[in-house]
Amino acid sequence: MKRWSRDQMAQRVAADIPDGAVVNLGIGLPTLVANHLPADREVILHSENGVLGMGPAPAEGEEDFDLINAGKQPVTLKAGGCFFHHADSFAMMRGGHLDVCVLGAFQVSASGDLANWHTGAPDAIPAVGGAMDLAIGARRTLVMMEHLTKARQSKLVEACSYPLTAIGCVARVYTDLAVIDLGPQGARVVDCVEGMTLAELQAVTAIGLVDARSARN
Repeated sequence: MKRWSRDQMAQRVAADIPDGAVVNLGIGLPTLVANHLPADREVILHSENGVLGMGPAPAEGEEDFDLINAGKQPVTLKAGGCFFHHADSFAMMRGGHLDVCVLGAFQVSASGDLANWHTGAPDAIPAVGGAMDLAIGARRTLVMMEHLTKARQSKLVEACSYPLTAIGCVARVYTDLAVIDLGPQGARVVDCVEGMTLAELQAVTAIGLVDARSARN
């Protein structure tokens, strides 16, 4: 089955982020989005550990490990960027000052519920971080994840079986197979890998899908 690479997924997310947006990129796959933001747009990247105005990842050998994101990865700082106490950063998140957040996920339900901090397994290490604050604080919550688990199970589910991060918060999901909007009109496929039919996508997806590619946005 043909799939988008992680960089192709990040490029697809980046293309949908509007000019002037203040955006938080979650730990894991979402951090790749910073490397693919269009040069003709001003997007202000925020990190919950207290950074505003991040740029793409630094070149190898040019890392400054005193300047990191919430995932402890070295980042660059654009002109005008700044750093500050993480309490102020969380106030931005909780106060509704972020336009978009892009988060990873273990599961997303058909109604937009998000589970991304714990699988519930006895030996799993929970990692809630700032995801709860981001998921409900940002004006628009996007998820970037692989479509299937390692066991080939759909991460899009009718109801999450893992502990929830937030309820009904996810507006759009980007996977290595498709881009899917979630909302009152159901799970609407707005894009998918070249050559994939709706039937093929539906066969590996545990929620009902509606083909909305003619109305792609």
